[in-house]
Amino acid sequence: MNFQTKIILALIGAALLALAVWAAAEKPAAEGDEAAFREFLKAYEARVIPLSRDAALAGFQASISGKDEDYQRSSALQIQLNKASADAQEFARLQSFRQNGRIREPLLKRQLDIVYDSYLENQIPAAQMEEMVKLQAQIEQKFNTFRIKLDDQVLSDNEAEAILRTATDSAQLEKVWKSSKEIGRLVAPDILKLVHLRNAAARQLGFTNFQQMQLRLGEQDPKQIEALFDELDELTRGGFAGLKNDIDVFLAAHCGITQEQLQPWHYQNRFFQEAPVIYPVDLDSYYKDKDLVSLARTYYDGIGLNIDDIIKRSDLFEKPGKYQHAFSTDIDRAGDVRVLCSIKPDSYWMNTLLHEFGHSVYSKFNDRSLPWMLRDAAHAFTTEAIANLFGRFASSPSWLQAMAGVSAAETQGITEAGRKSLRLQQMVFSRWAQVMFRFEKSMYENPGQDLNRRWWELAEKYQLLKMPAGRNEPDWAAKIHIALYPCYYHNYLLGELLASQLYYHIAGQILKSPDLENQCFVNRPEAGRYLIEQVFKPGMRWPWAEMIERACGEKLTAKYYARQFVGVK
Repeated sequence: MNFQTKIILALIGAALLALAVWAAAEKPAAEGDEAAFREFLKAYEARVIPLSRDAALAGFQASISGKDEDYQRSSALQIQLNKASADAQEFARLQSFRQNGRIREPLLKRQLDIVYDSYLENQIPAAQMEEMVKLQAQIEQKFNTFRIKLDDQVLSDNEAEAILRTATDSAQLEKVWKSSKEIGRLVAPDILKLVHLRNAAARQLGFTNFQQMQLRLGEQDPKQIEALFDELDELTRGGFAGLKNDIDVFLAAHCGITQEQLQPWHYQNRFFQEAPVIYPVDLDSYYKDKDLVSLARTYYDGIGLNIDDIIKRSDLFEKPGKYQHAFSTDIDRAGDVRVLCSIKPDSYWMNTLLHEFGHSVYSKFNDRSLPWMLRDAAHAFTTEAIANLFGRFASSPSWLQAMAGVSAAETQGITEAGRKSLRLQQMVFSRWAQVMFRFEKSMYENPGQDLNRRWWELAEKYQLLKMPAGRNEPDWAAKIHIALYPCYYHNYLLGELLASQLYYHIAGQILKSPDLENQCFVNRPEAGRYLIEQVFKPGMRWPWAEMIERACGEKLTAKYYARQFVGVK
């Protein structure tokens, strides 16, 4: 052995010894930090789990009753829940855990990322946080107890929407539409105050504004989301313009006016977020004598996703003072899942019921062996995807035949119109989502601008609607999501993209169907098993992008949505 070789071997030996010493020191340090973080989580969950359950129960009860005392209790519990993730010293410990990089066990590291973000958004003064929560609760109560008026009649949302869908008298339509917007005037000052409070909180935490903060905390890059919306704008603009012309021709004839006389109240929906009925298929007629809850129960049971227990805990029909929209809530991440609806026997509520139970089965079939913090959807839009996947079937001819008893001959007769209706609905919704996403982005960037005009500028650009002459009202504030579910609406459209991606994956890869365009999964438990194992049970184990790639074999893409609804293959 020559001298140089001896030197090299000596250096290698010294390096290996140093590495061994470092590893021996590093391992106990890492294990010590992981043990310390586990203790942190144990104490955190002991506070948060019961508070989270109590707050969810109180919110559900308030949505049913509409009572002041129920909303006050819900607000108080929500404040307590926020405070449970607000302690500055605990947040400093979390920062230390993240910065030293010694939390390496995958599930533990994932929980650290999630709990860190939870604390980050609550690092604002307690008084400021309480002011926001109380103000939001007050706005929610105003929405829940508001009723639309038509002359001397008081209308529920269901009744108002029925008039907008079916009436042909322009004067009546205008009255109902304008009355529905009165809630905007009632809540707009409070919403603007809330916007300023949210922005101030976001800036205190180092974000440009609240909208940017919400996306970042949801593991979404604002630039990527905007780029995706720009892509969808390009994909849908031309097709929507053609469909909008078809809508205008139909509605002008329907109401006995010229196309130039059409106003926003002629489009059969308060916001033109649902497609008008312009094709020769009356989907409502197939549900008017049906038990919608029974249909949903039978369908979900047939694909291996039983919802009997969810139905028993839910509140599904209209009541005075009750919240008039619909939602699913996971009370405890341990099986107590509930739905709130105000069902009427029509296609809209069949869609809504399938949609909300889609959210519910995602929650119900989580993996109870996962830590509590990870027993949730990978992202808000991934649970929207499941809800959208199932909600679409309410207008599917194959679903109507299998579940609603429509004859084979009639199914064949409505298939083309049914497909056109679903395409129209998706195109209309896509353009409406553009308005919501871009309005909220603009509002949080500059809340002092003329928001009334900005709202209509966007409606004109993306929905091709014209603002009524001389109108200067806060119509934007009439949309409940802007106040109560801020900077969330873009997730509905992302959910539509993923719903199409999941649909084609299940139809082609799981069911091996030669007909990829006419599937509804009736009595195919393989579809349910796939969703449980690949989408529901992973929970928040991985970031949403990784979950989607694992479940579908590719990243989230718009190509399947374009294939299904825009005609791009």
